[in-house]
Amino acid sequence: MQKIFFQSSMPRALSTTFQNLMGQNPDFYVTPTSGALELVFGARANYSTSPEFKAQDSELMKKGFYSFCKNGLEGFFSAITDKKYVLDKSRGWGVYRPFLNSFYPNPKVVCLVRDLRDVVCSYEKIYRKNQDKHDPLRDDATARGTTPHKRVDEWMNPTNTIGRATERIFEMIRQGYDSEILFIRAEDLCMRPEFEMKRVYEYLEIPYYQHDFDKIEQITTEDDEVYGLSKDLHIIRPKLELQPSDAKKVLGTDICNWLYDNYRWYFDKFNYKKN
Repeated sequence: MQKIFFQSSMPRALSTTFQNLMGQNPDFYVTPTSGALELVFGARANYSTSPEFKAQDSELMKKGFYSFCKNGLEGFFSAITDKKYVLDKSRGWGVYRPFLNSFYPNPKVVCLVRDLRDVVCSYEKIYRKNQDKHDPLRDDATARGTTPHKRVDEWMNPTNTIGRATERIFEMIRQGYDSEILFIRAEDLCMRPEFEMKRVYEYLEIPYYQHDFDKIEQITTEDDEVYGLSKDLHIIRPKLELQPSDAKKVLGTDICNWLYDNYRWYFDKFNYKKN
């Protein structure tokens, strides 16, 4: 293995499709949603709190810890693949790039984004589709999550998936390292796939591979039922094509406008228009 690359994208923004697209390249091992970052976090928690480390020279221990993280990450993937490159997918890599950079210098992080209205719309459609399952988002006793407006409030809360991912992008921008991350609009990937994929390879600084955008085989698997979610959330379409937006129809114009007005920075950053 020569290099580990990282993907840290918005939910419902073709992140799984992108992994499987990159997996067409025989040099790549691609992950589903990965737990590798959590292994490093676990090590950091123990390193930060254990008195055995605190009792020794701090700079020496820091040097050893960073080496542990780098070699641990590389060792993890070396044990499960002999391919040249790894593309690890975790929503946390982007916002934790400064930490990652401490032990894995100049990390390459790809972040797919999507019109926020369509991200939220996708969640609402999933909610409506899975009426046979209890959704903890909804509590009729307290009237929590009982309307689209309330569900949007829940999803956009930083403790929930969309809100957390959005806040992380804002933090990347605020700290000024967003320029080190390759952002790709999901809509652009569908409309001009070869152009966007060439941007990816140029950013990763590796030779371009000719991908087949009309026949994407699913090679990653993950069971979303362990999270209490529908098990087909990460099933991809075999052909890369832009799906028309139905956010206004599903959410209503008022919610769409609310998202635009309250997250204007996001829409401006990624050049999404109000109408």
